[in-house]
Amino acid sequence: MAYSTNEMMTVAAARRLKNGSVCFVGIGLPSKAANLARLTSSPDVVLIYESGPIGAKPSVLPLSIGDGELAETADTVVPTGEIFRYWLQGGRIDVGFLGAAQVDRFGNINTTVVGDYHQPKVRLPGAGGAPEIAGSAKSVLIILKQSARSFVDKLDFITSVGHGEGGDSRQRLGLPGAGPVGIITDLCIMEPEAGTHEFVVTALHPGVTREQVVAATGWAIRFADQVDTTAEPTDVELTALRDLEARTAAAHGQAPGEA
Repeated sequence: MAYSTNEMMTVAAARRLKNGSVCFVGIGLPSKAANLARLTSSPDVVLIYESGPIGAKPSVLPLSIGDGELAETADTVVPTGEIFRYWLQGGRIDVGFLGAAQVDRFGNINTTVVGDYHQPKVRLPGAGGAPEIAGSAKSVLIILKQSARSFVDKLDFITSVGHGEGGDSRQRLGLPGAGPVGIITDLCIMEPEAGTHEFVVTALHPGVTREQVVAATGWAIRFADQVDTTAEPTDVELTALRDLEARTAAAHGQAPGEA
């Protein structure tokens, strides 16, 4: 099957979610990737959302954390405070799956403003639970489309801390867990370099060149000594993803492709 760059990104991100892991899911691209994983390679993954559903198994992608589909399909629903205090801060979340408006070379995230905080060019949706997820989950995956506007040399605002200033910065800040372990885009996969914790390209998606990645990155991006090629999406993965998007579009009254 032919596939789009967005489909390649979603499939590549879904593959990173291990079966049986407990995943704290953000709305949007993270939710799409996490639910694709549940429908394909990781049927026993436990999806947790900020509003309290544990073990959610939505048949369509939720519009927000308050979408009734999450509670109706969950194994149980608990208060939001319990999600954060007992599950997240208690060290029971294996993976935090987050999106971003901007990200820097150390996996720090901005979802607050573009431009000056007091007079921003764009006011973004805000933090939600992302700072806590980024700070306390055992590991973090980040998914977003790649461009020089989103992969910036310096964030306009640090909403969620990844590896801080690099090196041992995260440990000095007293944050538990490994922090971001992967950034998955529509062009490539990046992982933190040992020691510096600067994100470097470890895999290119099929047909993508190094020059494309360099042009779409706002810092002097580096490449690992060995750069792999991401395996193409299988027919099973693409069918599951497209069926999920079609069900979502129908449920939300959208045209195909808008989900």
